[in-house]
Amino acid sequence: MYLFPRMLDQYQIQLTRMLEAEQYGEAKRLLQFLLSCKGEDERHYEEWESLLSWLDMAFPEYRIPGEEEALNPAEQEADEQAIREDLLNPAEQDEGYVKQVLYIMKHHPMIDQQILALERAVFIRATEVDDIISQWLTTASDVHPIVQFKALQCLRKRGATGRLVMERLGEQAELEIEATPLAMDDFPQPVNRILERVESITEADDPTLPHFARELWKDSLQFLYGTTAYTWMLRDDEETVDCYAGALHQTLLITVYGTVNDDDIRDTYGITEALRFRYEQACRTLRQVAVVQQPGDEDPEP
Repeated sequence: MYLFPRMLDQYQIQLTRMLEAEQYGEAKRLLQFLLSCKGEDERHYEEWESLLSWLDMAFPEYRIPGEEEALNPAEQEADEQAIREDLLNPAEQDEGYVKQVLYIMKHHPMIDQQILALERAVFIRATEVDDIISQWLTTASDVHPIVQFKALQCLRKRGATGRLVMERLGEQAELEIEATPLAMDDFPQPVNRILERVESITEADDPTLPHFARELWKDSLQFLYGTTAYTWMLRDDEETVDCYAGALHQTLLITVYGTVNDDDIRDTYGITEALRFRYEQACRTLRQVAVVQQPGDEDPEP
């Protein structure tokens, strides 16, 4: 499992609070969760391992809940989700807390923090939040496309329904809240076929590439959802799969390695001269997403 980067600070704060409150069993549980995540700076793992070792020696009587038996993958996933929800859903939700969450959602200059605020907004019990988020989406003109998508997900998780008309990448999009995908498997099969094609080809070259392909594709779908480019992806034909799979592979290699042999990509995915224009359109579309997602361009985040 890869740790959401925007959650790292929140986990660190929660860990500090647990230690201050002498909740050593819960702190051990959180540390084990953090150590099971991938992709973090090596110094973080060293700090977490050192702290967990100290807690085991200093407070052996504080056992991790469920420590006696290993959790199966489904139980582990549920356990990790419970930790996330504990962090996002504080027991006290006074008016000041609600206002702060909504202010960050609308005005914070970093989209990581806007997305974190939307994750918190899912659990806010105040009923007026649905209308506030909906009005913001339909009237604000400078909301990042992925933040817009996360806001739609937030509304769906809160049980909201109905259609919203909003501007997405310079287009007017009319979207049903209840149709918003909450996970990759919720997207239509044609767009998932594109990812599957790239994963099957890249895993033979570099076992880490399928993961990065999935993350890039997830960002692309969230960025483009509801736009004309997204509608093109839904065409359930082999030519569309070939063009977008080739474009995703090309964009992936440029993002990860900084270079790509485009002739090899076109040969691999069967991009003929007749398909070249559609393929190059798909490449431009996905590069647009990749460029905006670079840390220096966002400063900045599916």
